[in-house]
Formats: sequence, C-alpha cells, structure tokens
Amino acid sequence: MLKIACSFIVFAAASQLWSQVEPSATGGPFSLDDTRMMTPPPVSNGVYPVNVGVESHVNFVTGGIVFTGAYNDNLLVGSGTQKTPDETYSILPSIDFDRHTPHESVSLSYSAGATLYQHTTSLNGITQTGTAEFRYHLSPYAVVAVSDSFNQNYNTFNSSNPFSGGGVPAGGPSPSAVYVYPFANQLGNTVNGGVEYQYGRNAMIGAGGTYGFLHYDNTSSSSLLNDSNTGGGSAFWSRRISRGQYLGALYEYSNIQTNPVKTTTDTHTIYGFYTKYLTRTVSLSVLGGPQHYTSTEQAAGASSSSWEPAVQGSVGVQTARTNFSAGYTHLVTGAGGLVGAFHTDAADVSARWQFARTWNAGLTGSYSMFKNVTPIVSGLNPGGHTIGGVASLQHSFRERLRAEVGYGHFHQSYNATSGSTLYPDCNRVYGSISFMFYRPLGR
Repeated sequence: MLKIACSFIVFAAASQLWSQVEPSATGGPFSLDDTRMMTPPPVSNGVYPVNVGVESHVNFVTGGIVFTGAYNDNLLVGSGTQKTPDETYSILPSIDFDRHTPHESVSLSYSAGATLYQHTTSLNGITQTGTAEFRYHLSPYAVVAVSDSFNQNYNTFNSSNPFSGGGVPAGGPSPSAVYVYPFANQLGNTVNGGVEYQYGRNAMIGAGGTYGFLHYDNTSSSSLLNDSNTGGGSAFWSRRISRGQYLGALYEYSNIQTNPVKTTTDTHTIYGFYTKYLTRTVSLSVLGGPQHYTSTEQAAGASSSSWEPAVQGSVGVQTARTNFSAGYTHLVTGAGGLVGAFHTDAADVSARWQFARTWNAGLTGSYSMFKNVTPIVSGLNPGGHTIGGVASLQHSFRERLRAEVGYGHFHQSYNATSGSTLYPDCNRVYGSISFMFYRPLGR
C-alpha cells in the first residue's frame, strides 16, 4: 500500500514537472495570487486560529499570570457510588514568543503552575501546557515545518481558558483523546514534522511524520485506562484547479499501541480531498476514501481486519472580530485511554466573538462516539460516547488586566468505567483573573 501511494505521488510530480515551470518569485504563503499556492487545511497539520482582536500579537513577547477558582459538581472519580464535588484553585504563569520574518516563523508558548483540590487532594498536581512551531523556507517554494504540543493535567474541561490550547484541527478533529476521567492526572505529547514543495505554478507535494503518547498515573480513578503511543506518516499531492479551489490525494499510515493491555492497531488510508477558499481566511475542506485497519491483542494472538470508508471535513472562518471553526471525522482508529480499535465519529466546534472593544465571548464543543471493532477486547472496552462544551465571557479592564468567567458541561458513557453509567454528568463553573505584559521584538 505504501509503495503504491509513493509511486502515485512520484508519477504525479513528474507529469507536472514536464509541463510546468518554476513560478515567479511573487506572492506570499497565504495569498490567493496566481503563483504562490496555499497549503490546503487537510494537509497542513495545523489548527484553525482562535484569537480575535487584540488577543493576536505578531513579533511580540507576551507573558502573564492567571489565577483561577472553580467548582465542579462531579469529578468522575472513585467507585462511582456517589458524585464527588470539589473546589479547585490554580495559578498559571505563562510566556509566549512569536517572531515572523520573510524566511521563517517561530512561535513558542508555555505555561506551568499548580492545581489544588479542596478535598480530593490525590488529584493535586502540576499543570503544564506548551506548544512550539517552526517554519523555514528552504527556497521561495519549499518549506519545512516542525511542531510540538505538550500537556500535563490540562484539557478543555479543566482549563481556565478553553481557547489557549488552539482551535479545531484543520484536517478534522482528532479522535485519539478520550476524556473518560477529564480531571485525572495525565501526561501527553505530540510532535509533527513535514516538508512542502510547490514544484509548478499549480502543483504541490509534501510528506510528514508524527509521534505522540498519552500516559495516565496509577490513581484509582484512572486505573481502568490504558496508556497509548501513536506514530505515523503521510504524503500528499495537491493541485490548484482555480484561484481558490484545490484538489488532491493524501495517504496516511498510523500505528497505535496500548499498555498495560497490549494491543496494536495499524491503519492505511487513502483520501481524495477538495478545498474551497471563499477568501484568504474562509475555507471549506472535505476528504474521503478507503481505509484498511488491522488490530491485534498480543496476549491472545487474536486480530481483526477490514476495509472501511473514511470521511473528514472542516470549515474555518477568521475575521478581525470573529473566529469560527468546525470539523467532523468518521474512521477506524485507536482511542486514548481505551483498548482496541474503534469505529469513530467525532465532531468539534470552536467560536470566538469580540462583540465590543473590551468584551469577548466564546464557545467550544466536542462529541465523540466509539464502537470497538476488536472482538477479543470488545467486552473489556465496548466503547461509548463523550459530549462536552464550555462557554466563556471575557472582559478587559485595561490592556494588561482581564477577567473571565465560564461554564462547562461534560457527559460521558463508557461501560468500562463503573461510575460512568451511574453519574455520567459533570458541571463546572470557573472565574479567573489574568495580568499580562507585551513587549515588541526588534523595537
């Protein structure tokens, strides 16, 4: 399968090279001109932006500190015989660095602090989140990009700002993260690398790789969950058929391993994709194609495999005061924390609106449905569903001082967890105060 996909990409590249010349050195990486192509969202390995108005800073160093207090009516921990409410307090210093030049761009973001629980002290821990992105133009039409995302005890449902971790993935939501215990101590990291080359006026190729892991601690609340390691690679060919329309093909391979219950899932997927740019910052993308998976439970030596359809789609809208993004995924994959391979349907939405000079409102939502397709472990982890969302309101008293309040709701049902069927819901309210500073680079 890999040889066939690579041969297809090489042939497509060669056929275009016979009829195309190197584009003239005009335009920019995000323009809709006649020479410089854009990288369609399905193959960009990025996320749609979430910041609006004064939240966006380019060529700045930004730092600050956030104090947050929250009340949760159910932490979804313990034996599941009763709800576990608690109050939490956190302090999170942060630092951000963003520098762009004509040849490269560097973005770094990091925050680390402590989260304390009033009663459930076993969940006390360090909270960290960090991202790093680097893009370098080897030539006007060849780009290498590397990114890394790290988090410890941090996700949408326990954060003080649900928008700080980025928006919806541009190729469609990732189904790998399952928040069966959203407040349990966990550690995760994902690194991506790739190269893109526009070899003709209307043709581009690229390839990349990824590796990530998700690790849970050994507390009773997460003892039913499994760690996972995920690796893979991809290659694509993209063709611009008009000024704002792109067609292409994408091949993806992934390998997902879980432990202590040792399972291995391999998937091969070939997509055809289409992207329509209505403007430079408004796009719609769809992907579809066949997928082959093989899932093995190593102790029993049992495996299952099949061909299935795979579909993904996403939309992104970015304006000066409004950001909106949404995505949908249907495929077979592993699920972080659960054992085996799953028929997966996942959807994400993120919206941010600056309705006045000092007021922002936001909303995030997610839905995941999992059905185990590995017979030997389907009784242990048959699957289930997760739905959640966070609404927030932010006010800037002055440029450096902000306050935010928010409400989150979380519902989940997994038969593998004893508490999920008795008390599947969690409600959370929070308030935070942040103090920020900004310093321009090169001035």
